[in-house]
Amino acid sequence: MKYIRSRAPLRIGLAGGGTDVDPYASEKGGAVFNTTINKYAYCTIIPDGTNTVSVESVNYGMYETNLDGGPLPLDGNMDLVKAVINHFETKDGFRMLLQSDSPPGSGLGGSSTVIVAAISAVAEWMGEKLTGNELARLAYKLEREDIGLKGGKQDQYAAVFGGFNLMKFREDGVDVNKIKIRANTLNELQYRSILCYTGKTRESADIIDSQMKRFKQGDNEKALDLTKEMAFDMATALEKGDIEETGRLLDLGWEYKKQFSDKITNPGIDKLYDAAKESGAIGGKVSGAGGGGFMFFICDYDKKFVVSEKLTKLGAKVTDFMFEPEGVVTWRSEDE
Repeated sequence: MKYIRSRAPLRIGLAGGGTDVDPYASEKGGAVFNTTINKYAYCTIIPDGTNTVSVESVNYGMYETNLDGGPLPLDGNMDLVKAVINHFETKDGFRMLLQSDSPPGSGLGGSSTVIVAAISAVAEWMGEKLTGNELARLAYKLEREDIGLKGGKQDQYAAVFGGFNLMKFREDGVDVNKIKIRANTLNELQYRSILCYTGKTRESADIIDSQMKRFKQGDNEKALDLTKEMAFDMATALEKGDIEETGRLLDLGWEYKKQFSDKITNPGIDKLYDAAKESGAIGGKVSGAGGGGFMFFICDYDKKFVVSEKLTKLGAKVTDFMFEPEGVVTWRSEDE
């Protein structure tokens, strides 16, 4: 059986998250420092010679339709896939399998990573070559503009390029700057980092709506400005190998982030954060828009396992992970 498969990495936003969301990004310019991890979204395409598309996904359900009736309606049912099919004007039938190592709403950029994987697989199947910037821009257009899912621009670019990146967002484009971190620094950061799942997903659109409304009212502009500056400061700290400063900036960034919206945190998140700090975490944050999902911490040099034990006792699920230097990859395979 011949098939095409793609794999795109999920991301952790480290600093500047929220400044990649319009209207702030277009009006003032945003900046985000993030990294990808070895948790992925996968897309598999199996051409079957029909005029029917059949999609199977643990997270998004099942979907089947014929491809001979023009553009597929974007009606809330499997829109991520339908937007990709509409863009490429796909006429040949296929089966698509979608899998993700993280559930929707977990704060790791899941939906954007899925659409990057889907675009990459379909483009490979149809013989269309896309540069990294073209792929990321298309993913943003389909997800944010065509489908109308609210959010920023960092997720699509992280999934495409991979690694540690300082991203600058302007009204007319995005600059992706790869940050080179020495091997010793990266190994130490890996050792001292904790990723844990709070056990609760959240609807990021509500949080983003609240953030946008407060920006228009002038209530969180200063916090967003300071958060943007922190993206540059954290990238510099890690380039210099200063993990202590990186952790302190992470802690300060969480204080700023909570000013974006009253939906960013809740008593459960506050309890986990305070317990982590008391047990030896230097700083941390909720990944993504906030409100739930995954939390990330950087710990004192000898306190990672103490912090992990405390978080586990409070009901969080500590997740093994590694930093992933590579972005989306696509390959063809033939099952013998």
